[in-house]
Amino acid sequence: MSTFEELGVIPEIRQAITELGFENPMPVQAEVIPQLLSHKRDIIALAQTGTGKTAAFGIPVIQKTDLSLLSPQTVILCPTRELCLQIAGDLTDFSTYVEDLKILPVYGGSSIESQIRTLKRGVHIIVATPGRLIDLINRKTVSLKHVHTIVLDEADEMLNMGFSESIDEILSSVPESRSMLLFSATMPKEIEKITRKYMSDPVEITIGRKNEGAQNVRHLYYMVHAKDKYLALKRIVDYYPNIYGIVFCRTRKETQEIADKLMQDGYDADSLHGDLSQVQRDYVMTKYRNHNLQILVATDVAARGLDVDDVTHIINFGLPDDYEVYTHRSGRTGRAGKTGTSISIIHIKEKGKIAQIEKLINKQFEKRTIPKGDLICEKQLFNFVDKIEKVKVNEEEIDRLLPSIFRKLEWLEKEDIIKRVVSLEFNRLIEYYRQAEEIYEPEERSSKGRREDARSERGGRRQHNGVVQPEKGYARLFINIGKMDGVNPATLMGFINEHVKGKVPVGRIDLMKNFSFFEIPEELAPKVVKAFKGMYIEDRRLVVEVSRDENRPQKEKKQFFESFEGKKKKKHKQKR
Repeated sequence: MSTFEELGVIPEIRQAITELGFENPMPVQAEVIPQLLSHKRDIIALAQTGTGKTAAFGIPVIQKTDLSLLSPQTVILCPTRELCLQIAGDLTDFSTYVEDLKILPVYGGSSIESQIRTLKRGVHIIVATPGRLIDLINRKTVSLKHVHTIVLDEADEMLNMGFSESIDEILSSVPESRSMLLFSATMPKEIEKITRKYMSDPVEITIGRKNEGAQNVRHLYYMVHAKDKYLALKRIVDYYPNIYGIVFCRTRKETQEIADKLMQDGYDADSLHGDLSQVQRDYVMTKYRNHNLQILVATDVAARGLDVDDVTHIINFGLPDDYEVYTHRSGRTGRAGKTGTSISIIHIKEKGKIAQIEKLINKQFEKRTIPKGDLICEKQLFNFVDKIEKVKVNEEEIDRLLPSIFRKLEWLEKEDIIKRVVSLEFNRLIEYYRQAEEIYEPEERSSKGRREDARSERGGRRQHNGVVQPEKGYARLFINIGKMDGVNPATLMGFINEHVKGKVPVGRIDLMKNFSFFEIPEELAPKVVKAFKGMYIEDRRLVVEVSRDENRPQKEKKQFFESFEGKKKKKHKQKR
């Protein structure tokens, strides 16, 4: 394994990166640093986020800077303000012992006048978002005539965000003799166009395969009914007690809704999306980076440039339409040599997307079932016990309080104290999962079955011999009250739970004029039927039973009227 000294890195930079914890070069650094230091040529580097890219280009551009020339010599373009600040901060750390090096982050959302003043004093390296740099160029407040190196970091992201024209304009403002380094996690056609237009015989360095996912990331998926996705998300978060993750949603509205629900349910969560002001974004990001948030719920655009090394889990609440976006999402975990997990919560119609993504990242997804409540409680409990075992005790501060505490608790046995501590922490969680309905996986069907399901969905529910079929694991019950009795789904659910001991999770409800159907877990059906046996509502006997014939109510109604008409005819004959 090579060292930074063998790569040609000067002592001043080596001292700084050693203090930062760098021991040996990561693969992308070992490949890129010698190329940039010894050759003035163009390089395409395909590597995932979190593989050490910033040091790969940051160390050489610092070392190649002529400190006597107080003019921009390197321009680093990146898609977002957050990434701009992150790169500038890293370069400042790498150059701790390089005296008089001037680095300026240039981005929107902050005072342009302040950036102009700094430029006039002179800088060596500019780290910029394309829009703000174009603005400075148009104002003629920045000169790029001495630029010898230009770096495009996360180039595919910049193109996705619509910066293609801005990149063209910036590249036309720098000398043709400059060298260019393009970093990208994927290699779409738009990137290939840039390389053909602006690069001369580039060296291509690929860490892993093109478009391949990060090597340290496991890919899992859970298949649930669409209506159960949020409940599934909660179970997954609870199943991983020490999760420090990002939940990706497709829209701003969904992002805010999911974050609000999580916060209402007691999770350390917040949202990050385009409707937030820059101040709000910075506040949320500071909380997340400081680990004051456990879960960040974000859109893809808002999370671009988010550079956090210790994210444990990525959760895809909805799979992206552009499968390459999945690569970016999953690349935010398993970074800097750590392992990570990318989880997708899908419904049955998204199963085909999983197969397509598997081809793209050259990895297999593991299919998992949603964890049961008892397993979640057990895992949370043992995690809590593990924390108690490892907690650091401040002996000096607590010693003076212990005698009073011991006197207060001396009537309790050790086992009683443990039970109370555990109950204090977990009663709410245990009670929630004791009452929570289980989440069932949709049944995978043949293409013929799916066509039949689609037809039945258009006209109602899937049927067999005239009987509507409940969801797997559920029983369909008939009750002889309906809309004419003032029943709606909420009142029916309340009525059932009022008269049946224990919480009854009610699934689909179909309300008719004089009767209704409702679905409950199969194992609860006998209990519910028994609870209503012999009950009357305003002199009418209540009938609750497992539905075996969907046409039964109509048949009974027809028989009743036939019988009634027959009695009328018989009575009329007797009178005559």
